[in-house]
Amino acid sequence: MQVEALSRSASPAAAVRRCRVLLVEDNARLAGSIRDYLENHNLEVFVEGDGAAVAERLERLRPDIVLLDLMLPNKDGLTVCREIRRSDRTPILILTAKGEDIDQVLGLEMGADDYVVKPVEPRVLLARIEAILRRARTAAPEQRSARIAAGRLSIDAGRRTAAVDRKAVELTTGDFDILWLLASRQGNVVTRDEILRVVRGIDYDGLDRSIDARICRLRRKLADAGGAESMIKTVRLRGYLFTGEG
Repeated sequence: MQVEALSRSASPAAAVRRCRVLLVEDNARLAGSIRDYLENHNLEVFVEGDGAAVAERLERLRPDIVLLDLMLPNKDGLTVCREIRRSDRTPILILTAKGEDIDQVLGLEMGADDYVVKPVEPRVLLARIEAILRRARTAAPEQRSARIAAGRLSIDAGRRTAAVDRKAVELTTGDFDILWLLASRQGNVVTRDEILRVVRGIDYDGLDRSIDARICRLRRKLADAGGAESMIKTVRLRGYLFTGEG
Protein backbone atom coordinates (compact mmCIF):
# COMPACT_ATOMS: atom_id res chain seq x y z
CA MET A 1 0.00 0.00 0.00
CA GLN A 2 1.36 3.37 -0.99
CA VAL A 3 1.88 5.80 1.85
CA GLU A 4 2.79 9.45 1.47
CA ALA A 5 5.17 11.03 3.95
CA LEU A 6 3.32 12.55 6.88
CA SER A 7 5.01 15.72 8.02
CA ARG A 8 5.06 16.80 11.65
CA SER A 9 5.01 20.46 10.70
CA ALA A 10 2.28 22.64 12.16
CA SER A 11 -1.09 22.58 10.46
CA PRO A 12 -2.24 25.77 8.72
CA ALA A 13 -5.71 25.15 10.08
CA ALA A 14 -6.78 26.27 13.48
CA ALA A 15 -5.95 23.77 16.20
CA VAL A 16 -8.72 21.42 17.19
CA ARG A 17 -9.45 20.74 20.83
CA ARG A 18 -8.15 17.37 21.97
CA CYS A 19 -10.73 14.93 20.63
CA ARG A 20 -10.75 11.15 20.54
CA VAL A 21 -10.20 9.44 17.20
CA LEU A 22 -10.66 5.71 16.64
CA LEU A 23 -8.49 4.81 13.64
CA VAL A 24 -9.47 1.43 12.17
CA GLU A 25 -6.59 0.45 9.89
CA ASP A 26 -4.70 -2.86 9.66
CA ASN A 27 -1.63 -1.45 7.88
CA ALA A 28 0.62 -0.80 10.88
CA ARG A 29 2.93 1.59 9.03
CA LEU A 30 0.10 3.74 7.69
CA ALA A 31 -1.76 3.65 11.01
CA GLY A 32 1.36 4.74 12.88
CA SER A 33 2.01 7.61 10.49
CA ILE A 34 -1.56 8.87 10.69
CA ARG A 35 -1.59 8.54 14.48
CA ASP A 36 1.67 10.48 14.86
CA TYR A 37 0.50 13.30 12.59
CA LEU A 38 -2.92 13.67 14.21
CA GLU A 39 -1.56 13.48 17.76
CA ASN A 40 0.89 16.23 16.82
CA HIS A 41 -2.19 18.31 16.00
CA ASN A 42 -3.95 17.93 19.34
CA LEU A 43 -5.98 14.78 18.64
CA GLU A 44 -5.96 11.65 20.79
CA VAL A 45 -5.74 8.60 18.50
CA PHE A 46 -6.52 4.94 19.24
CA VAL A 47 -5.68 2.32 16.61
CA GLU A 48 -7.62 -0.88 15.89
CA GLY A 49 -6.61 -3.28 13.11
CA ASP A 50 -9.37 -5.88 13.39
CA GLY A 51 -12.81 -5.17 11.94
CA ALA A 52 -14.45 -7.60 14.34
CA ALA A 53 -13.12 -5.70 17.37
CA VAL A 54 -14.45 -2.26 16.40
CA ALA A 55 -17.81 -2.49 18.19
CA GLU A 56 -16.17 -3.23 21.53
CA ARG A 57 -13.59 -0.44 21.08
CA LEU A 58 -16.30 2.01 20.07
CA GLU A 59 -18.35 1.20 23.16
CA ARG A 60 -15.35 1.45 25.49
CA LEU A 61 -13.62 4.52 24.04
CA ARG A 62 -16.65 6.58 22.91
CA PRO A 63 -14.58 8.43 20.28
CA ASP A 64 -15.60 11.72 18.67
CA ILE A 65 -14.96 10.30 15.18
CA VAL A 66 -14.07 6.99 13.53
CA LEU A 67 -11.55 6.80 10.65
CA LEU A 68 -12.44 3.55 8.93
CA ASP A 69 -10.45 1.61 6.33
CA LEU A 70 -12.54 -0.62 4.08
CA MET A 71 -10.13 -3.56 3.71
CA LEU A 72 -9.95 -5.12 7.17
CA PRO A 73 -9.40 -8.64 8.52
CA ASN A 74 -12.34 -10.63 9.93
CA LYS A 75 -14.95 -7.99 9.08
CA ASP A 76 -14.82 -5.52 6.16
CA GLY A 77 -15.18 -1.78 6.63
CA LEU A 78 -18.54 -1.46 4.88
CA THR A 79 -20.06 -4.03 7.22
CA VAL A 80 -18.51 -2.24 10.22
CA CYS A 81 -19.88 1.09 8.98
CA ARG A 82 -23.39 -0.33 8.58
CA GLU A 83 -23.30 -1.92 12.04
CA ILE A 84 -22.13 1.30 13.70
CA ARG A 85 -24.87 3.28 12.02
CA ARG A 86 -27.63 1.01 13.27
CA SER A 87 -27.25 2.26 16.83
CA ASP A 88 -24.62 5.03 16.94
CA ARG A 89 -24.31 8.54 15.49
CA THR A 90 -20.54 8.85 15.89
CA PRO A 91 -19.20 10.52 12.71
CA ILE A 92 -17.45 8.12 10.32
CA LEU A 93 -14.79 9.08 7.79
CA ILE A 94 -13.97 6.31 5.28
CA LEU A 95 -10.41 5.68 4.05
CA THR A 96 -10.71 4.24 0.54
CA ALA A 97 -8.24 3.23 -2.17
CA LYS A 98 -7.67 5.65 -5.03
CA GLY A 99 -10.07 5.22 -7.93
CA GLU A 100 -12.50 2.91 -6.11
CA ASP A 101 -15.54 5.14 -6.66
CA ILE A 102 -17.98 2.36 -5.86
CA ASP A 103 -16.47 2.00 -2.38
CA GLN A 104 -16.88 5.72 -1.76
CA VAL A 105 -20.53 5.64 -2.80
CA LEU A 106 -21.24 2.46 -0.85
CA GLY A 107 -19.57 3.94 2.21
CA LEU A 108 -21.86 6.95 2.05
CA GLU A 109 -24.84 4.67 1.46
CA MET A 110 -23.95 2.76 4.62
CA GLY A 111 -23.95 5.98 6.63
CA ALA A 112 -20.41 7.40 6.45
CA ASP A 113 -20.11 11.18 6.74
CA ASP A 114 -17.22 11.60 4.30
CA TYR A 115 -14.29 9.81 2.72
CA VAL A 116 -10.59 10.42 2.02
CA VAL A 117 -8.77 8.69 -0.81
CA LYS A 118 -5.48 6.87 -0.24
CA PRO A 119 -2.59 7.56 -0.43
CA VAL A 120 -3.42 9.78 2.51
CA GLU A 121 -2.54 13.46 2.22
CA PRO A 122 -2.26 14.48 5.90
CA ARG A 123 -3.45 18.08 5.66
CA VAL A 124 -6.52 17.00 3.68
CA LEU A 125 -7.28 14.31 6.27
CA LEU A 126 -6.92 16.77 9.15
CA ALA A 127 -9.10 19.35 7.40
CA ARG A 128 -11.86 16.78 6.80
CA ILE A 129 -11.72 15.65 10.43
CA GLU A 130 -11.93 19.25 11.66
CA ALA A 131 -14.87 19.98 9.35
CA ILE A 132 -16.82 16.91 10.50
CA LEU A 133 -16.18 17.58 14.19
CA ARG A 134 -17.10 21.24 13.79
CA ARG A 135 -20.40 20.37 12.10
CA ALA A 136 -21.16 17.65 14.63
CA ARG A 137 -20.75 19.95 17.62
CA THR A 138 -21.93 23.38 16.61
CA ALA A 139 -24.42 25.24 14.55
CA ALA A 140 -23.86 28.73 13.29
CA PRO A 141 -24.94 31.34 15.92
CA GLU A 142 -27.89 32.44 13.85
CA GLN A 143 -29.04 28.82 13.50
CA ARG A 144 -28.76 27.63 17.09
CA SER A 145 -32.37 28.41 17.90
CA ALA A 146 -33.65 28.19 14.32
CA ARG A 147 -36.34 25.77 13.23
CA ILE A 148 -37.94 25.04 9.89
CA ALA A 149 -41.43 23.62 9.53
CA ALA A 150 -42.48 22.42 6.09
CA GLY A 151 -45.70 20.45 5.97
CA ARG A 152 -45.21 17.31 8.06
CA LEU A 153 -41.44 17.84 8.28
CA SER A 154 -39.84 19.79 11.14
CA ILE A 155 -36.12 20.57 11.43
CA ASP A 156 -34.36 21.84 14.56
CA ALA A 157 -30.94 23.38 13.89
CA GLY A 158 -29.98 23.70 17.54
CA ARG A 159 -30.52 20.02 18.26
CA ARG A 160 -29.60 19.02 14.69
CA THR A 161 -32.65 16.81 14.43
CA ALA A 162 -35.54 16.33 12.01
CA ALA A 163 -38.89 14.59 12.28
CA VAL A 164 -41.82 13.68 10.02
CA ASP A 165 -45.07 13.85 11.94
CA ARG A 166 -42.94 13.76 15.11
CA LYS A 167 -41.21 10.55 14.01
CA ALA A 168 -37.46 11.12 14.15
CA VAL A 169 -35.43 10.92 10.95
CA GLU A 170 -32.14 9.07 11.51
CA LEU A 171 -29.55 11.53 10.15
CA THR A 172 -25.78 11.58 10.06
CA THR A 173 -23.92 14.89 10.38
CA GLY A 174 -23.71 15.20 6.60
CA ASP A 175 -27.36 14.23 6.11
CA PHE A 176 -28.51 16.98 8.45
CA ASP A 177 -26.30 19.61 6.82
CA ILE A 178 -27.71 18.81 3.38
CA LEU A 179 -31.32 18.79 4.61
CA TRP A 180 -30.87 22.08 6.45
CA LEU A 181 -29.19 23.71 3.42
CA LEU A 182 -31.95 22.62 1.06
CA ALA A 183 -34.80 23.49 3.44
CA SER A 184 -33.36 26.91 4.30
CA ARG A 185 -33.28 27.66 0.57
CA GLN A 186 -36.83 26.42 -0.04
CA GLY A 187 -38.05 27.21 -3.53
CA ASN A 188 -34.54 27.79 -4.89
CA VAL A 189 -32.28 25.37 -6.74
CA VAL A 190 -29.14 24.43 -4.76
CA THR A 191 -26.28 23.28 -6.97
CA ARG A 192 -24.05 20.29 -6.34
CA ASP A 193 -21.15 22.69 -5.95
CA GLU A 194 -22.90 24.50 -3.09
CA ILE A 195 -23.74 21.23 -1.36
CA LEU A 196 -20.20 19.90 -1.69
CA ARG A 197 -18.72 23.08 -0.22
CA VAL A 198 -21.02 22.79 2.80
CA VAL A 199 -20.62 19.08 3.55
CA ARG A 200 -17.04 18.45 2.38
CA GLY A 201 -15.39 21.85 1.94
CA ILE A 202 -14.43 21.19 -1.68
CA ASP A 203 -15.62 22.34 -5.11
CA TYR A 204 -17.60 20.14 -7.47
CA ASP A 205 -15.41 18.80 -10.28
CA GLY A 206 -18.27 17.56 -12.44
CA LEU A 207 -17.44 13.94 -11.63
CA ASP A 208 -18.00 13.55 -7.89
CA ARG A 209 -20.92 11.16 -7.34
CA SER A 210 -21.07 11.46 -3.56
CA ILE A 211 -23.75 14.17 -3.50
CA ASP A 212 -26.15 12.10 -5.60
CA ALA A 213 -25.60 9.16 -3.24
CA ARG A 214 -26.20 11.39 -0.21
CA ILE A 215 -29.43 12.82 -1.66
CA CYS A 216 -30.65 9.32 -2.49
CA ARG A 217 -29.94 8.21 1.08
CA LEU A 218 -31.60 11.32 2.54
CA ARG A 219 -34.73 10.71 0.50
CA ARG A 220 -34.83 7.11 1.66
CA LYS A 221 -34.55 8.18 5.31
CA LEU A 222 -37.35 10.71 4.88
CA ALA A 223 -39.45 7.98 3.27
CA ASP A 224 -38.75 5.58 6.14
CA ALA A 225 -39.80 8.24 8.65
CA GLY A 226 -43.13 8.91 6.99
CA GLY A 227 -42.93 9.68 3.30
CA ALA A 228 -41.56 13.23 2.98
CA GLU A 229 -38.95 12.28 0.37
CA SER A 230 -40.88 14.00 -2.45
CA MET A 231 -40.03 17.38 -0.90
CA ILE A 232 -36.58 17.11 -2.51
CA LYS A 233 -36.74 17.40 -6.30
CA THR A 234 -33.94 16.82 -8.80
CA VAL A 235 -33.51 19.69 -11.26
CA ARG A 236 -31.71 18.18 -14.25
CA LEU A 237 -28.26 19.65 -14.96
CA ARG A 238 -28.67 22.18 -12.14
CA GLY A 239 -29.01 20.57 -8.71
CA TYR A 240 -31.74 20.01 -6.13
CA LEU A 241 -34.86 21.87 -5.03
CA PHE A 242 -36.65 21.66 -1.68
CA THR A 243 -40.35 22.31 -2.29
CA GLY A 244 -41.69 21.84 1.25
CA GLU A 245 -44.55 19.79 -0.14
CA GLY A 246 -44.90 16.06 -0.04
